[in-house]
Amino acid sequence: MDRRHFLLSAATAAALPPAIARARAIDAAVRTGTIKDVAHVVIFMQENRSFDHYFGALNGVRGFADRFPIPLEGDRTVWMQASGSGPGHPTFVAPFPLETTRTFAHMRMEGTPHNWADAQGAWDEGRMARWPAFKGEHAMAYYKPDDIPFQYALADAFTVCDAWHCSIQSMTNPNRLFLFTGTHDPAGAKGGPGIFNTHDRFPADGGAKDPYLWTTYPERLTQAGVSWRVYQDMADNFNDNSLVGFAPFRAAHEKAPGAEPRLARDGLSTYTLAALKADAMAGTLPQVSYVVAPEAASEHPGPSSPAQGADYTAQVLDALTANPEVWSKTVLLMMFDENDGFFDHVPPPAPPSRNPEGGWLGGSTVDMAGEHHMVRNVRAGAADPPALMGRPYGLGARVPALVISPWSRGGWVSSETFDHTSVIRFLEARFGVMEPNISPWRRAVCGDLTSTLNFKTPNREPRPPAMPATRDTALRAAALPTKTRPPTPTTPKASEQAAGVRPSRPLPYALDTTISVDARAARLAFSNTGKAAAVFHAYNLLDLTPAPRRYTVGPGERLLDGWQLVDGRYDLWILGPAGYHRHFRGVAEPPLGLTAAFDPKAVQLTLTLRNTGDKAIEANAMGNAYALKTWRASVPPGGGLVNAWPLGKQGGWYDLSLTLPGHPGWLRRYAGRLETGRDSISDPEMHGMAQMTREG
Repeated sequence: MDRRHFLLSAATAAALPPAIARARAIDAAVRTGTIKDVAHVVIFMQENRSFDHYFGALNGVRGFADRFPIPLEGDRTVWMQASGSGPGHPTFVAPFPLETTRTFAHMRMEGTPHNWADAQGAWDEGRMARWPAFKGEHAMAYYKPDDIPFQYALADAFTVCDAWHCSIQSMTNPNRLFLFTGTHDPAGAKGGPGIFNTHDRFPADGGAKDPYLWTTYPERLTQAGVSWRVYQDMADNFNDNSLVGFAPFRAAHEKAPGAEPRLARDGLSTYTLAALKADAMAGTLPQVSYVVAPEAASEHPGPSSPAQGADYTAQVLDALTANPEVWSKTVLLMMFDENDGFFDHVPPPAPPSRNPEGGWLGGSTVDMAGEHHMVRNVRAGAADPPALMGRPYGLGARVPALVISPWSRGGWVSSETFDHTSVIRFLEARFGVMEPNISPWRRAVCGDLTSTLNFKTPNREPRPPAMPATRDTALRAAALPTKTRPPTPTTPKASEQAAGVRPSRPLPYALDTTISVDARAARLAFSNTGKAAAVFHAYNLLDLTPAPRRYTVGPGERLLDGWQLVDGRYDLWILGPAGYHRHFRGVAEPPLGLTAAFDPKAVQLTLTLRNTGDKAIEANAMGNAYALKTWRASVPPGGGLVNAWPLGKQGGWYDLSLTLPGHPGWLRRYAGRLETGRDSISDPEMHGMAQMTREG
């Protein structure tokens, strides 16, 4: 760690609550320098918050200052949402702060609609232009650092994931099904598809009588001899233990003949945080633990709050760190099941939608079986409208997610795409217990979380002192008499993201998009030479009415697609993971050949220009950020020119535009981060105010 990062880390440590400080002070038990050193994985899923709602203002993540917010009609970006309200309401709504330091009642704010139909409506197959119309204007509210200091301190102390998406565009139980089982039975063969909270309680308490019949991951752990347990209060777990919906667990709970009693003992019994602490102290913590909070601590809007959730999280950390030897071998994975209806600006990577003719708006080189809604939920009735048949299930909106462990200290960010099945993938990597329920598409697109941890040299971070706790604010929030709905500002204002980079984990992406244009169409080629599949989003800026096209491209594969020219024009805007961006625009194509090459060994971007015409072509390559130098060139007839830009000093980040003065409107823009396989930094230009209107 260089001196600058050391000082940054030390400054952060000076403001850590005691539970976080103690967790960060315990070194990892490095023996093999691999994932095998992890003895305990603790999985703690909370309720109903989006990433922007919690961390949009956090430095070094893809938040409010995202340099490439998706385009909307009327020269807006996704930050300017149509209100969907009538007279007396603002036409547009932007994210707005809750300011709990001035109005503490907003700590216990009212929730928003969050079911299958309105989640699909807000996402709108990727258009994301009318979020308040489906979720309410207060869905645009967010917390600032001084509102939720504990959550920000966690992010600064450990590793925050800014591309963790909920698994399905729906509510709590369907998302938790992916956490506990890797699927929701999309074919409907074993009680699914699970798209509603129908099986989140026993039949005696109002749950569906016919249980789910597919195998859960805890059952597979049992069969493999891997110990596990759910820590919860069965009298108050907010119906967040999805195992209650499955036949073997119900049979065990009812002590039916032939039932497996361990399923009820470890999955459907009360083990509070006191038991968690006792097990940690005794050295009997299971290899896999699930923590389910009571309602008041769940962080769900209304019955709970960020302050109450922070205090409960501090108690979880206190329990796990009570025995330093246990914590030295533990990974705590903390995430939220779904976003409620709270806004997040990043378009979820998803399989392509259907076009009106029944084909795909995009494509995939990866098997998409089970990723589209082809079987209606027979219990749902009108809640599962026919208009939503064929829609992609997910991924859904981003949710807050943190990897908290001696192997993840230091305020890192990981921008690899994850969802809730990534938790099972991590358990697969550690314990070798495979989960066949996870679909091929999710296995290809969503990582296994191993990239978020440093198994070889984790103990280089400075050790922080203990600082104030969370209890008083939590009690104050619990004492609020009722939940509130914050008023919508009359004038939308741009939100601000804090400046400052954070260390960033390497990513498995090596992506490219090229274009060829003839008299009829502009044709794009999406290619992937990386280690993981990626989803490209393609927007036609000449017509944003259709849903964007999405392309899932697996490693070593390529996809082609074309757009008809409009009066000889094209204007195509491409988005990929972790800040990847391409913009292709033009009319009356010049006789110019162009190649953009990215060299991870030399850490440089090279442009090669070839003039196939009989007149010289003037070209200007200009850096839009990162101090990339301008290159002005005159390419002679039949000749070629080459120029390179080193990217090492800015962590591989680049943003370069090529224009031709003799061809107004023609543009090629390349932006993103060149991956080298090594640690880097977050986007150093991602700070300041949200971009509310589209660039030219």
